[in-house]
Amino acid sequence: MAAQRKSIDCKDHPSEKNCSLKISGTEQEVLDAAVQHAVSAHGHENSPELRDQINSMLKDEAA
Repeated sequence: MAAQRKSIDCKDHPSEKNCSLKISGTEQEVLDAAVQHAVSAHGHENSPELRDQINSMLKDEAA
């Protein structure tokens, strides 16, 4: 059985950029991509706290 896909959608977390990016994949893929996006597009600092915060926002994708 394949791993549960996860997703995160910037539209769920309003910002001054009105970002509409949605990322989906395995939990690790989404976490890594979302951290990179948060740093490069939204100016966040790459930190364990940011990773924990993003990880807590991941949602299960419908099968």
